[in-house]
Amino acid sequence: MSAGILGMGKYIPKRIVTNTDLEKVMDTSDEWIRTRTGIEERRIADDETDTSDMAFSAAQKAIQNAGISARDIDLILVATVTPDQPFPTVACMLQEKLGARHIPAMDISAACSGFIYGMVTAKQFIDSDTYQHVLVVGVEKLSKITDWNDRSTAVLFGDAAAAAVLGPVTEGKGILSFELGADGSGGKYLYQKDRFLKMNGREVFKFAVRQMGESAVHVVEKAGLKKEEIDFLIPHQANIRIMEASRERLGIPEEKMIKTIHKYGNTSASSIPLALIDAVEEGKVRDGDLLVMVGFGGGLTWGALTLKWGR
Repeated sequence: MSAGILGMGKYIPKRIVTNTDLEKVMDTSDEWIRTRTGIEERRIADDETDTSDMAFSAAQKAIQNAGISARDIDLILVATVTPDQPFPTVACMLQEKLGARHIPAMDISAACSGFIYGMVTAKQFIDSDTYQHVLVVGVEKLSKITDWNDRSTAVLFGDAAAAAVLGPVTEGKGILSFELGADGSGGKYLYQKDRFLKMNGREVFKFAVRQMGESAVHVVEKAGLKKEEIDFLIPHQANIRIMEASRERLGIPEEKMIKTIHKYGNTSASSIPLALIDAVEEGKVRDGDLLVMVGFGGGLTWGALTLKWGR
């Protein structure tokens, strides 16, 4: 047996904010946003809904989809940089909401790479037979750290949660290879100051284009696969130009890249699992498909893995 995904679930806020909506409150345009980022709209959570609430909704669905109960979860990992508060962690708040008493729970702060970090961490516990079922959640309420007066960042981000239950799957399926990394010297390019997210777009773009492409190629090689064997690339949904550069570096056709950036924007830690869930729900990803997931984030961090879909 190897570690793979047993079930998934998502939470998407009801409120849709379109590019046209943003035109009315800042100096921007629908055309400018679409051509530079690929984003058409994003979801924004209401004031009464915080990060832990979104995580809870997605986690409940993932547990149900996996065919288990909250009592079967052995470990909770929550990837987020927008917790309800500095502590207790979202993971501990989620543990209480689920009624999963006494099991370990912790947050992972790797920004947009967080879900990949969480999956790889879960894999170690499952492979070592320490735990059977690990709940990994990527969740962000980025709207609460977005400076709505800064058009260079305000147009990019949205709120969402996506969760996965990882556990033993049939040999040959699940996570086949992975790569994690960080470069702390790049922390000055993407960070939070006071209340708001700050970003040097030019430097982040250069880093992301190089690192996402390299990491995607590396994990395919580590898995002993050829580029032609990959069924789908699921990149972090940060910017359509960065995503396209990763696809071109991996050398796969456009139809093999999963894209949700147009309808959700950049949802940080939840973007990769959210894109995977939508692809499964739409019937694109099927049992036995080979997937490459790759992301980058503040830190600067990066992570990638190959996964053979199915149980």
